[in-house]
Amino acid sequence: MSSDHSKVEYLKPEILKSLGNLELIAKEIVAGQKVGAHRSNLKGFSSEFSHHRPYAPGDPIRDLDWRVFARTEKYYTKLYEAETNFECQVLLDASSSMNYASGEVSKLEYSKYLAASICYLILNQQDTVGLSVFDSRLRAHVPPKSTMGILVEIEKSLREIDSLPKDSLSKQLHDTALQLKRRSFVILISDLFSDVDDLMSGLDHLKHDGHNVIVLQTLDPYELDFPFKGTWRFEGLESEEELITQPDRIRTDYLKNLDEHLTQVRDRCVRSNVDYLQLNTSHSLGLALSRFLQSRTMERMGPTSGISS
Repeated sequence: MSSDHSKVEYLKPEILKSLGNLELIAKEIVAGQKVGAHRSNLKGFSSEFSHHRPYAPGDPIRDLDWRVFARTEKYYTKLYEAETNFECQVLLDASSSMNYASGEVSKLEYSKYLAASICYLILNQQDTVGLSVFDSRLRAHVPPKSTMGILVEIEKSLREIDSLPKDSLSKQLHDTALQLKRRSFVILISDLFSDVDDLMSGLDHLKHDGHNVIVLQTLDPYELDFPFKGTWRFEGLESEEELITQPDRIRTDYLKNLDEHLTQVRDRCVRSNVDYLQLNTSHSLGLALSRFLQSRTMERMGPTSGISS
């Protein structure tokens, strides 16, 4: 893999698609963000909350617990106790709707690069990571390991995906909660085109069991902006009937319904203390990874908030 590529160009999804090896791509994306060798950039990512103590001058502002302040109007610092073997489970939605692409790279391909990069990032800081790929059922599962050799298994699982419509996000999340034997970070990568109550049922199960949960909602720019002109035939990606129409007739209703759905997902995640980040597949993987890491930093500083890229 040549080192002569411009980092900005190199991390564009359409260029990544032509390069092949997911493991090498993941390494390059992580190196491009300069986070691989700097564990401090993930401060709090692999730590467990221990207890509070009153704020003292000189304490880092990022460690203030703003939730406690909102209740008591007193400043308390959150103290963390680093885990010796931090564990993360990455869940990748590979259902049919993830195959949509307005450009050269589908939501699924984008999510593969992102999942591989996150796995490499976690392994590179000597922690443990596993991967589950699902649509209507679990399609692949790589048990958590802390050795770089697991990237070969992860890449194989990602490359062999053959998508089918999904029935329920909730079932896969409930199954994951039942399988996890210790408190973990769970990272869900999905377009979240699912019933919100169904989705939150699974996420709340994971939170109730003590897991830290991060949701990365991956969307295509055409889904967000609906810039279609003329007459189009829209095919249902999850087995719905096709629709032939002029987009101008439905654009206002579509964007209104989409905004309501996205707002409901974000707000419900916030209420359940689930980290939520919206990603746009037209943006570079380097930007996506950077915003992912930024969201982890912001979570240390105050209440969880929805962040859109």
